[in-house]
Amino acid sequence: MKLAKQLDHLGTETAFAVSAAAAAWGAKGNKIYPFHLGDINLPTPANIVEAMQKAIGDGYTGYCPGAGIPELRDALARDIGTKRGLQYSAENVSVQPGGKPVIGKFLATVMNPGDEVLYPNPGYPIYESQIEYQGGIAIPYGYIETETGFNLDLEAIKNSITPTTKAIIYNNFQNPNSAESSDKEMEELAELCIKHDLWVLSDEAYFEIQYSGKPRSIVSLPGMEERTVILYTCSKRFAMTGWRLGAAVGPKNAIDIISKFNTNIESCTTHFIQRGMIEALEGSTAGPDEILAELRKRRDAAVDGLNAIEGISVTAPNSTFYLFPNVSSVMQRKSISDVNILMEQALTETSVSFCTRKHFGRTVENEMGDYLRFAYSGIDVGDINEGMKKLKLFFES
Repeated sequence: MKLAKQLDHLGTETAFAVSAAAAAWGAKGNKIYPFHLGDINLPTPANIVEAMQKAIGDGYTGYCPGAGIPELRDALARDIGTKRGLQYSAENVSVQPGGKPVIGKFLATVMNPGDEVLYPNPGYPIYESQIEYQGGIAIPYGYIETETGFNLDLEAIKNSITPTTKAIIYNNFQNPNSAESSDKEMEELAELCIKHDLWVLSDEAYFEIQYSGKPRSIVSLPGMEERTVILYTCSKRFAMTGWRLGAAVGPKNAIDIISKFNTNIESCTTHFIQRGMIEALEGSTAGPDEILAELRKRRDAAVDGLNAIEGISVTAPNSTFYLFPNVSSVMQRKSISDVNILMEQALTETSVSFCTRKHFGRTVENEMGDYLRFAYSGIDVGDINEGMKKLKLFFES
């Protein structure tokens, strides 16, 4: 039997294939140094777990409203709004089974077949997949590497906007390169969105993984609240990746439709997990603060380890838990032309597992350099140091 032709346009998240390869190598008795997935090997804070368990005991195991339980929607509206200087209410919040579903539901809400949507590339590969699967035209924009990290290629964004451009996906505190916009850069992007009347999906998955200072959101700028849907996730700050809980936050007209998709697709997000999330937002911050402190230690160890390798130089990002080093000189030294071959050889020679730029969207035109992505969220400091020493020997040989 034939399957739908539309499936030709459905992509995937290829980092999971890297994870599978690492698991297969580990099954042969090798100790793996896992830098491949942005998972967190730290426990969810105990008060959140206890609140979830209590909710199960209290019988919150049935259906609940498709948009989310009112108590959680209220809590999310207060928390997200306060941290962005806005006044959201429950009607601006649609609870989701993770942050990822927001991408597809946002696009289904604002994009018609044939519309163009700008998206970051390198970037989270599900952006590209969902735009094309739903019949849109995915238009990539890239980044410019600087001495301190990566900037948006604003000129490329300007030149890519056409009369059929409907939306832009913007991931400040970016995966995979940890790019963080300056005030000026964010304001210039906002001006473009207003000028061309674009919808914005602001992917703020790493908004609260900040090692210093306070994060900024494009939704807080004048003229942006009415055109911006925030992708919010509980996974990162609270170490809840497997709980699958997030939210779409934005204008009521868009959120109402996103909640309608909830009813069509999932019915609702698991009731007792939502109850646990209320405690995450309103309870003690000691657990999340400890998670962030540990991530900071891991960041510093990973940065030091990479910078000890000849030909590699990275700066410590102020957000996310990713490093994105340029390894062009390593490739040249080892006479390797494909960065994925470097990845494969590193696994078998050192048992260090990581992703490459190729796992984060199709290559942008005129893109220069070869990059790896290291996630330090799922590996402790001791193993970071041990793995980086092995990698140094291999990369310098």
